[in-house]
Amino acid sequence: MCSFDKDKGPGRLMKKGLVLILVGHINFILAAIVHGSVLRHISKPSQHISTQYTVANIISVTSGLLSIASGIIAIVVSRNLRKFKLIIGLLTASFLNALLSAACSAGLLVAISITIAHNGSGLMVGCNDTVVPINARSPVSAQCPFDTTRIYDTTLALWISCAVLSAAEAGLSVWCFMVGLALRGIAPCGKSYIKEQLEEETENSPQTRRLMRKHFNAEA
Repeated sequence: MCSFDKDKGPGRLMKKGLVLILVGHINFILAAIVHGSVLRHISKPSQHISTQYTVANIISVTSGLLSIASGIIAIVVSRNLRKFKLIIGLLTASFLNALLSAACSAGLLVAISITIAHNGSGLMVGCNDTVVPINARSPVSAQCPFDTTRIYDTTLALWISCAVLSAAEAGLSVWCFMVGLALRGIAPCGKSYIKEQLEEETENSPQTRRLMRKHFNAEA
């Protein structure tokens, strides 16, 4: 993972950046759909906060936005491998996004497990109580501020998709982070020679040679 070829590496980094942007957009849209259709109604019904749902969804939205930002930075770095500040930005953004995406995937898995274990009753806490206990899998007549048709299946499908996308974001972010380490020659990627290759390429460039000739002529 630490290997980075100076010829093919920039193209691969750009592709990974584009994929991060695409996955981040999809994850953000799916999380926004879940929040707008379900979670905004159950976030604080009667002062009862469904923490496992709201927190997981907020992290999912934030992860999507940070993935987009990380993808943009990766594309810019692929065209500017010698820019120290851009590489530091790539390291910071990819590291934070890897942590946030992993936390998002884990949080969504917890929310999915709780929902399945309780037959989706947490999705119906915003509805008026009836004699029969309300859960999302049994069509009980209840006054709800949202459409309860297939709410259980739809929410789980969107959450599972978001969890998979968040795991993909984490993997791509780790790859970008390792590339940043390779570009700076930092352990555990310190054995990579991309930093030396770039420095050697800079030293052998025509502009550098002209500057060195002028320096030697001035000393003579």
